[in-house]
Amino acid sequence: MTMRPIHGIAMGLLLAASPAFAEDADAPQPEKSQARLSATPPATEPNSAAKPADTATAETEAAEVTAPASPTEAIRSAVQTRLSEKFKATSSQKRKEKGALVEYYSAPDRKLLWVDETGLTPRGKAVMAEIGRADDYGLRTSDYKLPDVSAFDAGALDATQKLAEAEIAISHAVLDYVHDARGGRINPSRLSKNLDPTLTIPEPLQVIESITFRSDPAGYLRSFHPQHPQFELLRQKLIKLRGGGSQAAEAETPKVRIPNGPLLKAGVVDPQVALLRTRLDVPAGANPELFDASLADAVRRFQAEHNTATDGVVGPGTRRLLNNPHLRDMGGPAKIDKILLNMERWRWLPLDKGGFHVTVNIPEFMLRVVKDDETVYTTPVIVGKARTQTPVFSNEMKTVVFGPYWNVPNSIKMEEIRPYVRPAGGWFSAGRWNTAVFQRYDLRIKQGGRELDPSRVDWNRVDIRRLHLYQPPGPRNVLGQVKFMFPNKHAVYMHDTPQKHLFAKDIRAESHGCMRVQNPDVFASVLLAHDKNWSKAQTKAAFNSSYNRHVALNRHIPVHMTYFTLWVNDDGSLTTFRDLYGHDPRMKTALLGGRSYAEADNGIVTQSIPRRQRVTSRDPFQRLMDF
Repeated sequence: MTMRPIHGIAMGLLLAASPAFAEDADAPQPEKSQARLSATPPATEPNSAAKPADTATAETEAAEVTAPASPTEAIRSAVQTRLSEKFKATSSQKRKEKGALVEYYSAPDRKLLWVDETGLTPRGKAVMAEIGRADDYGLRTSDYKLPDVSAFDAGALDATQKLAEAEIAISHAVLDYVHDARGGRINPSRLSKNLDPTLTIPEPLQVIESITFRSDPAGYLRSFHPQHPQFELLRQKLIKLRGGGSQAAEAETPKVRIPNGPLLKAGVVDPQVALLRTRLDVPAGANPELFDASLADAVRRFQAEHNTATDGVVGPGTRRLLNNPHLRDMGGPAKIDKILLNMERWRWLPLDKGGFHVTVNIPEFMLRVVKDDETVYTTPVIVGKARTQTPVFSNEMKTVVFGPYWNVPNSIKMEEIRPYVRPAGGWFSAGRWNTAVFQRYDLRIKQGGRELDPSRVDWNRVDIRRLHLYQPPGPRNVLGQVKFMFPNKHAVYMHDTPQKHLFAKDIRAESHGCMRVQNPDVFASVLLAHDKNWSKAQTKAAFNSSYNRHVALNRHIPVHMTYFTLWVNDDGSLTTFRDLYGHDPRMKTALLGGRSYAEADNGIVTQSIPRRQRVTSRDPFQRLMDF
């Protein structure tokens, strides 16, 4: 079945609404039609024959049907025609956007959003201006193909077509902007399986329909950016480091722009050199198009003023600064890149993080409980090692377990337990095994619900992964006295630990991926006081005397595992945290392209973290406690 073009459908609806296609011929007609059908024929020329009434009526109705549409309807028709053309989608998102626009503009009652017959409407201008400030929000203005309507002529033959193209271009830019504002520029999970945020990107049709009735469409676009105060602090720091942002851009926009073109350097002869002379106010010599020594000196001075390499060569970077002087890298590219990466990570969190929620910032080794945007409790944590990373994701805490069992995961069975189960030595020990690891850590084995003696298992013939290994509640349990459950595909959670001495370390990347909480009793008290109105005494009693007691939360508490390597302090200074898992360079390559990445952050107060020392333990089973 073939689909008719959209403009054909619209014309069919128009025809169906005309009197010639009325279903009931005897139905009352408007006064105009009744006058047209009156018995008295109109006066005619002496030599002309009177036309039958039905013929006159048909001709009049045909004239009405083919009468020129209003300018707005002509633009809508041109929009529909353009959208009905073949389109090569570069991604599933582009296909969704195209489908949303086709569906929106095909409805006969839908109005144009951004233009009318005179050009851009105030709404169109507001939206274009907002998208033009994308750089101030950590996005790239150049990513959005906005139309150039500066030379629009309403009387030109192609005016309708130009307006239709502008309407479509702005709608596409709106959808792209919202998609990017909500973190859609990169797929984090493709960079690492441990980057697993749930991106909340709205459907394109929902966006285009919602913006239709918004009194402030520019404000609607801004609402898709993260609303957390830290994002705004990073944004303001970015604007400052770049020299003032979009307001500075408006004040500093040069009258002469240097278009994309060849590399301009000493000795080159090119028409763009004359533009460059005008831009830098360098007098022309005998040949204005010759790049001479005086122009090279002027270029170097410009580069020095804008904190970039003073090589006297005009390439893509210097062109960008010549055309956008407000983007000078006053803080250096490494600092700006780090701000951009961490602004992007705020887009990975849901817009509504929960009025009461828990966050863990992995590189900072810190847990926070937040209520109504205020941090009400903070405690240090231990996170995963580089080879067993704590993942980045969001979920909901559902249960607090006092006196928990530890069910040993297969990875630890294979890597931390089985290698220490060895044949017992000695002449009389044939067929027996050294299973001291089980006794030392009170590990138990079940198979089919039946307890097994580790020393009587034929470990040569048994796959340890098929056995249920667990550790009962008690002082040697690796989970300590409480665990906090938020079921997830990564099988990680928060818990207590008997290894309290590890909290004295600056770098606390010691676990198999779970997060160990330094003060789990206080943490539990904060959570249960909020959810169940428990007193501190109630929580303390449960903490000290419970055995596998599961306390289900009445209201699930959002939990967010984050990875921020940069933080803006109250005094405006910046603190960086070590990139434990190497996510920064991978993310920078995907998000920002191939610019060089410097580890040193000039001017940034960096958290003092000594290089981790390799520790050799005499206890062959110590790694078991690293869960």
